[in-house]
Amino acid sequence: MNKMLLCMSSDSTPLKSLASLMAVCCLLVACSGGQENQSTAPIGSVNDSDNGDNGAPENLALPFELSGSVMLDSMLADEAYVASADSVDKAISPSAIRGTAKNIILFIGDGMGISTVTAARILEGQRQGGSGEENVLSWGAMPFAGLAKTYNVNAQTADSAGTMTAIMTGVKTDAGVISVDADVQFGNCSSQSGNELVGALELAEIAGMSTGIVSTARITHATPAVTYAKSVNRGWENDALIPDSALTQGCTDIASQLIGFEARLEAAYPGLDVDGIEVVMGGGRRNFLPASEAFNSNDTLSPIEGARADGLDLTAQWQSLYPQGAYITDTAGFNAIEANDIPQIMGLFDESHMEYEANRANDLAGEPSLAQMTTKAIDVLDNNQRGYFLTIEAGRIDHAHHAGSAFGALTDTIAFSDAVQAAMDATDSSDTLIIVTADHSHVFTMGGIAKRGNPILGLSVGIGQSTPTLALDGLPYTTLAYANGLGFRDFGENTNFDLTYTEAAAAGRKDLSVVDTVSSGFHQEAMVSLSAETHGGEDVSIYAQGPGASLITGTVEQSVIFHAMEFAADLAGRANAALGSQ
Repeated sequence: MNKMLLCMSSDSTPLKSLASLMAVCCLLVACSGGQENQSTAPIGSVNDSDNGDNGAPENLALPFELSGSVMLDSMLADEAYVASADSVDKAISPSAIRGTAKNIILFIGDGMGISTVTAARILEGQRQGGSGEENVLSWGAMPFAGLAKTYNVNAQTADSAGTMTAIMTGVKTDAGVISVDADVQFGNCSSQSGNELVGALELAEIAGMSTGIVSTARITHATPAVTYAKSVNRGWENDALIPDSALTQGCTDIASQLIGFEARLEAAYPGLDVDGIEVVMGGGRRNFLPASEAFNSNDTLSPIEGARADGLDLTAQWQSLYPQGAYITDTAGFNAIEANDIPQIMGLFDESHMEYEANRANDLAGEPSLAQMTTKAIDVLDNNQRGYFLTIEAGRIDHAHHAGSAFGALTDTIAFSDAVQAAMDATDSSDTLIIVTADHSHVFTMGGIAKRGNPILGLSVGIGQSTPTLALDGLPYTTLAYANGLGFRDFGENTNFDLTYTEAAAAGRKDLSVVDTVSSGFHQEAMVSLSAETHGGEDVSIYAQGPGASLITGTVEQSVIFHAMEFAADLAGRANAALGSQ
């Protein structure tokens, strides 16, 4: 991880040369000087024997000259990477100008399939007093939309690590791995070296933009981790979770990689001087603290909050690295932050995931909402005249679905919509590209022949009827259901949706005629009995507004999202320019 990006001639003078490269990403520059044309890979390389030619298609031309390539030359050998770039190239309108987006905000609704979007839209509308169907969530007003195919290289139904890697790097990979290509072996540390990928947040950081990561999940969880870490196992969130053999081979845990992000990036590109990630907010304190009661926070529910075996307090390390920054753990600390006076924020608001939105008021020390974190993050990041790259994840949509709770998933989706609206209100669509999408869906269905305005969480009542429709077994059924999972629960008004895991599975049909299915503690029926509900494999929606939004159209590989962002803000070009000026 210590190779220069710039192609150099024999006399060490940076060369300017056009490469056969996609019009959406400046990735490879040919070197001259009597030697075979090649570019160096700063972090690792992709060696996909099925990809044939190592160059990009000849019909794709670089739109301007650069002195070097910030991206991995070997990423060009990835067939899906090139195909995704080609897709964006074809979508570019005559008026599209590369680099017109000063800022990029990427919203990920984890597990937010199309059925979730539809049901949440209806629920929000009904909570506002309407019939619901006519309602529009915030991103519904965006002018461009498309569909993304979510499969992983080795999985028909994807996981978050592989899908987010595609979104952030433009390379589709295996399930369960973080920002490495499919040549790795899951959990095999020795297979990681040489297979790491360069992501959009890294490009933005190199380019001098401010960067931020916000999530309601643990900040070391798969989706946010992809933005800053490289790992052959998404589960290696702290050192105690890594096998001794992997530690001996040099693999590091995800929490440590977050703290060491700035140092690692500068080591990868000699001469580079960056200021690190400005905003980090989410859950997951336990992965940053030693396994000692002495390090417990004010809202921990565990006898010992920390989980690290190495005895390190990574929160203290962060504060020593960024003494002008603010480390916060509750709403009091959050509210005290003056965005114009704080250069960095690290907010870890829970020992594990942050609370479900429906349960947020019950947090011991208080937690900000996703919308509040979004606004605060933008207020800090927009102090940089070079712009910013911000990723925001609604991680608990996914977790509520796994628990079989439509109430929880839809409530968090509505909160996610509020966060998107907050970003739309706080930015200018003339210079800020906002993309809203999901990493994958869930086996969450919306069916029956319910009449318009029927409570979306209620029993299905047919058109012209006043009583619930009965199935062939003589029992009523809900409009919303799950194809698999733990199944029916009736916890009354309880908003701790994870309570479902304390009881045995109860899949199959139940008599719901005397159950309040609209209550927060009701969990829908499931057909197949499993220890938790699973992801779904269908396409997910993408919505966009701002410069480059027109690239989001049609049904595309998920990796196209990276190329659209890269084109809109000229991330690779700006990063190359920054490296060339060193």
